[in-house]
Amino acid sequence: MTFRLLPAVAAALLCAPFAASAQGLFGQALTGQTTHDMPASCDNARFLADQQGLEQSGPTRIDLPEHLCGQVLAISPKAKRTRSGWHGYFYVSVGQGVSIRIVSDLDEMNAPQWPWVNKGDQVEVQGRYYYDSLRRQGVDWTHHGTSRKWRWPGYVVVNGTRYQ
Repeated sequence: MTFRLLPAVAAALLCAPFAASAQGLFGQALTGQTTHDMPASCDNARFLADQQGLEQSGPTRIDLPEHLCGQVLAISPKAKRTRSGWHGYFYVSVGQGVSIRIVSDLDEMNAPQWPWVNKGDQVEVQGRYYYDSLRRQGVDWTHHGTSRKWRWPGYVVVNGTRYQ
């Protein structure tokens, strides 16, 4: 019995520092529930801090609520079909030379036919920031829906017109 318990105790001791550091990472609990609330207004500084933290720690499977504002730098002119439906993509400048990919679930949004955003437009985006790697990150969940795992409805405001 002692020999069977020893590997489990050793593994728990080795993982304890990692679990403790992950618990406090960006206010995110290990259960997937966040203490990181959605900002009431645009907070690009918080987004940049969150992005920098995730770039330093690497992928963590932590999704963060973000509320951003900026100018559209580029768009994907054609919608793309993924396994979860039709999506439109565009990039927004959030300051300090940083841009972020915005993913819009066109099947869920009440918006005109894609593209409904143009290069140079001013946008406000509320959604879920995901970080899979340096090259695979963005803000999705920009539509009105919520779920058990994501409690904040998203939206995109383009030059004063709100799409959700």
